[in-house]
Amino acid sequence: MPEEGVDLSPPEHLLTTDEIVRLARIFAQQGVRKIRLTGGEPTVRKDIVPLVQRLNQIKGIEEICITSNGLALHRKLPDLFKNGLTSLNLSLDTLINGKFILITRRNGLKAVMKSLNAALELNVPNVKVNVVVLKNMNEDEILNFVELTKNSKIEVRFIEYMPFDGNKWSTNKLVTYEDILSNIKVQYPEIEQLPNKHGDTAKVYQIPNFKGKIGFITSMTDDFCSTCTRLRITSDGNLKVCLFDNTETSLRDLIRAGYDDKEILKRIGYAVKQKKEKHAGMSELGDQPNRPMILIGG
Repeated sequence: MPEEGVDLSPPEHLLTTDEIVRLARIFAQQGVRKIRLTGGEPTVRKDIVPLVQRLNQIKGIEEICITSNGLALHRKLPDLFKNGLTSLNLSLDTLINGKFILITRRNGLKAVMKSLNAALELNVPNVKVNVVVLKNMNEDEILNFVELTKNSKIEVRFIEYMPFDGNKWSTNKLVTYEDILSNIKVQYPEIEQLPNKHGDTAKVYQIPNFKGKIGFITSMTDDFCSTCTRLRITSDGNLKVCLFDNTETSLRDLIRAGYDDKEILKRIGYAVKQKKEKHAGMSELGDQPNRPMILIGG
């Protein structure tokens, strides 16, 4: 969260549930099989459970995922799971309460851990913990996070620090995945990489006899642009074909102007065809304007 916070979007700017479901149907008809609800924070939507239920009814959709800060999730998680949720990503950058308050500007570590434990008790099929590693902030906790995978079917994903507006990004704060992996290998030299599936964003490893896995999102030092299958739609209805591309296409405006599905699909196709072969390098990204991550969604 940027220190100065972010301006909240007026409710009329946000996609309605009907608009989200309509767009989901358009994408599903073109072969999309997985939908992730991110944020800001998806659980602040009062209709998040009915939304998941409606998405689950769309022909072709096989996975419905949520990325959440976990603060209020534990109260809604049973109903979400019952109505079709198949995967959960929890954003958690520290296991120490004081650091948690410093990073998130909220006192909520207990609530996040409660959400994590609730997901494990419900046997949500895929539970991941997203950890953005920052130098001199939480790199000393890497092995503590690895320990979470010992007895639980959790995938802890270490994410390289990425530049977005308001997050004061600097190469001095970046901890590369190779450094993180080297740190882990000191304690667990037997750690081994698992085969990648097409479209995977993470390099996944496992320690023998551990129930969970360890992943690395390496956007800064080893991009995966050539196999990326992701498209993002922001909460205010803008299509982003790349997380780091500040070019956006408003699908919300097309819907509200009365365009039919065929014309909307044509605009989506045009935007996708403009996608660059790969995103800019580290030095360029640091100077390139983009939305704060909280206004894009993970």
